[in-house]
Amino acid sequence: MKHIAAFALLVLGGNEHPTAADVEKLLKEAGAKADSEKIKQLIEKVDGKNFHELVEGGLDKMGKMGGAAAPVAAAGAPAAAVKEEKVEEEEDVDMGGLFGADEDDY
Repeated sequence: MKHIAAFALLVLGGNEHPTAADVEKLLKEAGAKADSEKIKQLIEKVDGKNFHELVEGGLDKMGKMGGAAAPVAAAGAPAAAVKEEKVEEEEDVDMGGLFGADEDDY
């Protein structure tokens, strides 16, 4: 994941086609351990492709997957009615000297 993030930062920074050396250098400067084999695989997979188009395609696929998140309500939609909860009042119950408060001697 850190390799993809480094690649993305380089692209967003203006380097349209970062090399494996660029990615490795960025990771080392950030204090992260770079895995040369993973970086090589990443560069091979994105070679000749536009990074922004890859991201757009990935977001489109993720949007079609669905998930647990509910869709956002439209801006003009009325807010859902708030259900009022009944608050029960506590009853004062005579416990009949349960804890020794009565004056009886046992």
